Amino acid sequence: MSKQVKFLYLNQDEVIQCGALDMSMVMEQIELFFSLHDKGETISPDKVTLRWGDADSEAIHGRINAMPGFVGGEINTAGIKWIASKPQNPMKYGLPRGSALTILNSPETGLPIAVMDGTVISAMRTGAVTGVAAKYLANKDAKKAAFIGAGTQNHTQLMAVKTAVPSLEEITICDISEDRVNNFIEFEKKRHPHMQIKGTTSAEEAVADADIVVTATTSLKPIIKSNWIKKGVFLANVGNYEFEFDAVKKANKIIVDNWEALVHRGIQTPAIMAKEGLLSEKDLHSELGAIVNGKKPGRESKEEITYFCAVGMGAEDVAVAKRVYDEAISKGLGVYLTLWNEPLWI
Repeated sequence: MSKQVKFLYLNQDEVIQCGALDMSMVMEQIELFFSLHDKGETISPDKVTLRWGDADSEAIHGRINAMPGFVGGEINTAGIKWIASKPQNPMKYGLPRGSALTILNSPETGLPIAVMDGTVISAMRTGAVTGVAAKYLANKDAKKAAFIGAGTQNHTQLMAVKTAVPSLEEITICDISEDRVNNFIEFEKKRHPHMQIKGTTSAEEAVADADIVVTATTSLKPIIKSNWIKKGVFLANVGNYEFEFDAVKKANKIIVDNWEALVHRGIQTPAIMAKEGLLSEKDLHSELGAIVNGKKPGRESKEEITYFCAVGMGAEDVAVAKRVYDEAISKGLGVYLTLWNEPLWI
């Protein structure tokens, strides 16, 4: 009996050919993940962060996160995302800020079954998490959305929110850089020619009339103020410390993806509030998985203010990467690499 071990390698183009840019598919996998997570069928260890300095230095020097996870149920796969974030890459080297590698392993043998580009999957699944939250927490007839931050991440946030709330007609993109705002608008007008897309460098202006507000920035201090928030809005805190404490407290329902992981990470608004004794798990409405599984209600009235914060879990990447892997097998894509022909030691 041969003990040769091979794994499938997929580059970014092949990952895309396997549907990684299909937001509906990615959201389907993420919704399944949250259902399984709520049922206790996932394992999501805390992120391990490699930093060149303290947490505040990440906006300059960046970080690399190791994010392992296991997803049971029909997915039944373990894996890890190794993702670097280097903010100076675009200006210094003309390279993306974020880059990732995803490894999938058999939970039975622990052996690798696939190694693939994880950059696209990571960006898409982060958007998809907000999309799934918007499906349950935003008003179904929402017309206007504000996206704070004109980086890569808000492109997938927009994809996901539009998928979840097709009624969207107008978006405002806000960034401290007017050039980034203009580039964002130029790109998104090609994808959404029938939507009204405008830009601003004023967060207050962007948020003022929005039904949905998504923040995806590297800000080290709050952007969104309590008195900007109107009734009925869905708020999504994707980046770090982006909301004033009072803005979170103003919400009728506070929802997170994983409370323990969020507090461990320690850099997003609810985690900072928890550290200062201003927010605890009992103050939450629920985690998102409980809403997906119908254990807790989502939005219950048009007037409710709903606030969602996601820390992100490596197991989410595993869920999407497994779907990509299955598609690659069916399409015959990728290259098999040999780990060993015969193991050196048993």
